[in-house]
Amino acid sequence: MAEALNVKKRASRGKREAKRLREAGSIPAILYGHGEANESLVIVADEMSAVIRHGGRVVELKGAVNEKAFIRELQWDVYGVEVLHVDFARVSEHERVEVKVKVELRGEAPGVKDGGAVEHLLHEIEIDCEALSIPEKIGVSIRELKIGDAITAGELKLPDGAKLVGDPDDVIVHCVVHREEEEVEGGAEGAEPEVIGRKAEDEEEGEE
Repeated sequence: MAEALNVKKRASRGKREAKRLREAGSIPAILYGHGEANESLVIVADEMSAVIRHGGRVVELKGAVNEKAFIRELQWDVYGVEVLHVDFARVSEHERVEVKVKVELRGEAPGVKDGGAVEHLLHEIEIDCEALSIPEKIGVSIRELKIGDAITAGELKLPDGAKLVGDPDDVIVHCVVHREEEEVEGGAEGAEPEVIGRKAEDEEEGEE
């Protein structure tokens, strides 16, 4: 179910007005799409923060406009803490969108007990699905991941009706030999360590 956001129309635009809105606890936004006129809006910062915390991607706009919208883009401050601007795109009930979704690892890989290390290479993937069916995240079990094994994007279990966008051969996670062990095994066996000062001593002995 889409979360509700109360919106008001924004009378004026510009950096000075946007700054004033943010200082008052609001965020400037724009709504576009479906061949209709763009709407400059104002939303409550706390309400938007709640939607982001819950992983919401589709919202129910109420107030100045009353329709469902997809959160197309969030503009953050330089610290990635405060949302400065939101782009909303109009969506219909069965409209499909392409969206990036987080990938969450679940379980413990048996390869770790054998001295391996799990490396999570792709933390999100892009999928094509209905706007009202966007998953918060996609879970992938690593309970059978042994050293040398890998799980690719094409092996992920997607929600019904969703399609992967991108290369199915992209590696999401794999289990490899621990790097410290690789360094030990790859080191030269029996190599004599260099002793600082030895060269100088040898040269001095040769001059006598």
